[in-house]
Amino acid sequence: MYFGTDEDAVANATTGSPEYKETRALGDESYNPGKLTLNTTYYWRIDEVNNVSPDSPWIGNVWSFTTGDFFVIDDFEHYDANDNQIWYAWHDGLGYGAPGSDSYFAGNGTGAAVGDETTASYTEETIVHGGDQSMPIVFDNNKQGYANYSEVEYTLADQRDWTEQGVTELSLWFRGHAGSVGSFVEGPVGTYTMTGSGADIWNVNGVEADEFHFAYKMLTGSGSITGRVDSVENTNGWAKAGVMIRETLNPDSAHAFACVTPGNGAASQGRPDTGGASFNTNQAGITAPYWVKLERSISGNFTVSHSANGSDWQPVTGAAVENIPMGSNVYIGLAVTSHDAALTCQAVFSNVTVSGNVTGQWTNQDVGIMSNNAEPLYMAVSNTAGEAAVIVHDDPAAAQIDTWTEWLIPLQAFADQGIILTNVDSVAIGLGTRGNMTIPGGSGKMYIDDIRLYQPREAAAE
Repeated sequence: MYFGTDEDAVANATTGSPEYKETRALGDESYNPGKLTLNTTYYWRIDEVNNVSPDSPWIGNVWSFTTGDFFVIDDFEHYDANDNQIWYAWHDGLGYGAPGSDSYFAGNGTGAAVGDETTASYTEETIVHGGDQSMPIVFDNNKQGYANYSEVEYTLADQRDWTEQGVTELSLWFRGHAGSVGSFVEGPVGTYTMTGSGADIWNVNGVEADEFHFAYKMLTGSGSITGRVDSVENTNGWAKAGVMIRETLNPDSAHAFACVTPGNGAASQGRPDTGGASFNTNQAGITAPYWVKLERSISGNFTVSHSANGSDWQPVTGAAVENIPMGSNVYIGLAVTSHDAALTCQAVFSNVTVSGNVTGQWTNQDVGIMSNNAEPLYMAVSNTAGEAAVIVHDDPAAAQIDTWTEWLIPLQAFADQGIILTNVDSVAIGLGTRGNMTIPGGSGKMYIDDIRLYQPREAAAE
């Protein structure tokens, strides 16, 4: 084995040359060159040797590779669902393991949850910047029993010297989700204008789950909701606007729905069980403006009716009374979906009335549509002793940036806050205001990838 930075020297090397490294037997062919110099081309050659052959050695070709101009802090490629799960390295608010076990962390008390238990690696495998994996972070800065900020922390085992080989900046790539596109506004009094996106209130990408905007109050026991769909934008023939009673705000919740569509008439729809198959019966030839009514009996029977004038009611042709078991307390309100996740549908409602034990003011939110509240993104760097240095991204709504974005932080910014760069102990990534324990914030999901230390880019390119 010959190894070095001079191509000719490696090509002409003998066992007496400095480029000669070692001889290995078959089955033990690996060689560890140790830490290499950044932005440098290395050459290597392997000769085949057989001491009983007069033709030995057989000289090998010269191969090469060039190192990058950065050190990796974490590229998230090595995590798996076995002994190297991502939350073992990046500590969040949930923790892991059981008290008393060797592998146990109680959680850091914040609203962060790292990882994805639905993938083979427990990392994000689709939304990535480089390689095959990135780190997903769910943040919730209004989580009962937790701090009003979200943070994940990583203790460094390697690359603790942040001055080595002239590195000058910390780089990480991040991506969030845009803010909610849904809205709900009253004006004039008694008229409600709603907007909503979403793939459907039905089956989305093969999963029984809904994507829509929902304005709701709370209903206890039996009751009803009636409303006039004045208009619903034709973003799709199956765009929907109507009245809904729903067990939970989860995308796969059981629900009943009376709606008007731009191209498929009035419909009685719903999902009898959480995560179960949805049902639909629609009556063609009906368009907005039109009235819809949804009634819930004490026994859990749901009845859908429609009317052209708000007084003469009739059931949707062919629709049955549906028994949908729900808890006593449910959500009752108005719903709209564009049936096209790339578009936003506007619907207008009027003459909305409810009956039964209905409480609360109108509240509205997206259901099943991934969106982030505007929360600041920060990076904290620590030594073993002393306070962490915290740098906050310039954009206070960084969580809503929905394309991969590189964040460059000069290492001097950490040093200016007292961090000893030659022995960095840990790094943390957070959403919200670090240390906030009193003021509730927002929620959402972020993706982090390719955390690196770089030499000056201009110098590295020369």
